Amino acid sequence: MRTAAWLVLFALAASACGGAQHPGGEDPQSVLHAYARALQEGRAEDAYRLLSDEARRGISLEAFRRMVKDDPEGVREIGRALERPTAPAVVTATVTSPSGQELHLVLEGGGWRVDGSSIDLYAQDTPRHAIQGFVRAVERKRYDVVMRYVPDAHREGLDADKLKAAWEGHEKDEIEQVVTALKQALPSATIEETGERATMPYGAGTMQLVREHGVWKIENFD
Repeated sequence: MRTAAWLVLFALAASACGGAQHPGGEDPQSVLHAYARALQEGRAEDAYRLLSDEARRGISLEAFRRMVKDDPEGVREIGRALERPTAPAVVTATVTSPSGQELHLVLEGGGWRVDGSSIDLYAQDTPRHAIQGFVRAVERKRYDVVMRYVPDAHREGLDADKLKAAWEGHEKDEIEQVVTALKQALPSATIEETGERATMPYGAGTMQLVREHGVWKIENFD
């Protein structure tokens, strides 16, 4: 992976550590600004200190220094890009129940509020929400809901009863394996969006999604 790509990932990780004490301040915008300035000025140690604990577990200080040194111009460009005007930072949190149910919260006015995505159990506004909703529908055997995730091109001749017969019949083991792999991958998986399509790796396969009529649907999983 190129240095710039690594640094983008670490910038995102750093912006999530707003509760930690550090020179850049405690709000996400201050953290991002401090991180960007450190990159532009080649201060690898200062930038590294702003990474989350999880990010630091993934790379040593020495390796981080080396990346900054090997591609100084790319690093400066990342720093400049991070400082360009953008929308206000949104601080979010995810709480996971023992059963795997996720509740999303957002920090507003100094207090935590339940995010709208937690209300719609089968949301399709983002690829991640679509995958989560798809998994939830399959687990609950809500094949009528699963049909919402089927793209128009694949709906002909297919209905909830046929899905039920296949996924609780000869394809049961395969579907259970897919659902298990998706649940394991979702918390940390990187979803790549390109226009109206998105992909997410999981286990030994790749989930492919397509956006139709403004909502995300599951095009394929192999």
